[in-house]
Amino acid sequence: MRKFKEGKLNPAVAIIIPVYNEGSVIGDVVRSVLQEFQHVICVNDGSSDNSSEEITQAGAYLVEHPINMGQGAALQTGIEFARLIPGVKYFVTFDADGQHRTKDVHVMLQEISTGEYDIVLGSRFLGETTGLTKAKYLLLKLAIKFSNVTSGLKLTDTHNGLRVFNRHVAETMQITLPDMAHASEILELIADKKYRYKEVPVTIKYTEYSRAKGQSIVNAINIGFDMLLRKIVK
Repeated sequence: MRKFKEGKLNPAVAIIIPVYNEGSVIGDVVRSVLQEFQHVICVNDGSSDNSSEEITQAGAYLVEHPINMGQGAALQTGIEFARLIPGVKYFVTFDADGQHRTKDVHVMLQEISTGEYDIVLGSRFLGETTGLTKAKYLLLKLAIKFSNVTSGLKLTDTHNGLRVFNRHVAETMQITLPDMAHASEILELIADKKYRYKEVPVTIKYTEYSRAKGQSIVNAINIGFDMLLRKIVK
């Protein structure tokens, strides 16, 4: 396996973070990521708090949505911005609430740099979780079964926001669903466009803050029905 060149000044990696009212944590998250990666792009998705100020002070690129458009739209904006940065070959989606680790990003970059895969997906069920409630665990497991049926993929974790992909994916994957349903849409695109993919173990750290920001059961069910209807219409 070819050794991936690590280091905070590596210009080949862009970290994309969608942000919505994360002012209390986003500054620390950005500063932590900037210790290892040069290009950190935060898309402030119409936040009503001080997220923009925290992002700017921490030193990341700041892209603003004038209104809240949803995490899917924020990711698409971030990907399009990152494509404009010279030398960027690898694109990383990373959550704003502090539950992801840069250590896992490096492992995923090692995998994708072999050239064998177009997209590498993090799996908390191959790895570890801390602070995961029983209700959240059951919801995630149901989502996995549902997404595997609708997408045709066989994955152990289908709604993990930690992903690494190459420029081919960045230039050909168009996220059209603005809200949290984008996670299922990405899986459909992997199947439809026949991207080469792999799952790797990652660690997800749930805190009281990240649990409060998470997807509600009712919202998840609504998203499931929306995705099923899209599949039927297709």
